[in-house]
Amino acid sequence: MNQGTDKIKIIVTNRKANFEYEIISRYEAGIVLKGTEVKSLRAGKANLQESYGRIKDNEVWLVNSHINEYSFGNLNNHEPNRSRKLLLNKKEIRKIRQMLQEKGLTLVPLKLYFKNSNVKAEIGIARGKKLYDKRESIKKREVERNLSRI
Repeated sequence: MNQGTDKIKIIVTNRKANFEYEIISRYEAGIVLKGTEVKSLRAGKANLQESYGRIKDNEVWLVNSHINEYSFGNLNNHEPNRSRKLLLNKKEIRKIRQMLQEKGLTLVPLKLYFKNSNVKAEIGIARGKKLYDKRESIKKREVERNLSRI
């Protein structure tokens, strides 16, 4: 598919992840969803704050991500905090598993978005920041804010 014609609409971003973690590498993954989950995502009802990724049986899972129940759903509505399977190539999964063996690295969801009509998840391999790193990023943000004012 041509890269220039992809329509991307961001649903939700995990802003806390960029503050709490230093992102080492990023991956785009498809996500297995139920119909009511997609409808709820179209309404923008999702939260990635406390979620994380886990590799189990050579599959990548998004754990503890919250997608609100669809308000017009019936008995077949989905469970809001269920684990959702992420779709990646075997080579990518192998590479992620290898990197996660290193101490201090974790798999963090960065954002959910629509790419054309498909829901995609951007995940990143991240290392937790220390307190002084967080202070440094706050100072850097304030300096950029002051420069933009001037």
